[in-house]
Amino acid sequence: MINLTIPEDNSLESIKKREMIIRDFYREWKEQNPSQRKYNIALKEYINIRMVSIVETSEHAAKNYLSTLAVLQLDAILTGARKVSVQKTKPGNKNQKPFERMMIMEYELAYIGKVKMTVGIRRRTQEKVQYCITAIRI
Repeated sequence: MINLTIPEDNSLESIKKREMIIRDFYREWKEQNPSQRKYNIALKEYINIRMVSIVETSEHAAKNYLSTLAVLQLDAILTGARKVSVQKTKPGNKNQKPFERMMIMEYELAYIGKVKMTVGIRRRTQEKVQYCITAIRI
């Protein structure tokens, strides 16, 4: 990615700009990773990137400057995050409907802190799909 300035304030304009930065980052990432997946060391399985990954992450991470920075470290998070818990999906959430469970994973990033990655586990296939990435405020 080229040198870019990420707005730090929480104005609507800045949130929209961060959303576009995240979407552009995923687009470039997918071009560089045609398999659209990375191997997670702790799970000993692949975590896949799908459209829901881009939609959920851009909508949620863009609301917070540190979360936006965290998304830009996608490879490190996908490969190094560790499972913390497994939860049921939220009833009525259409984006979670294809998943039977949601796995909560965490990863420590320098200068950002703890990052939470939610991974959906698809019904029938058990495919792991990165659902959302956000920085955790402590």
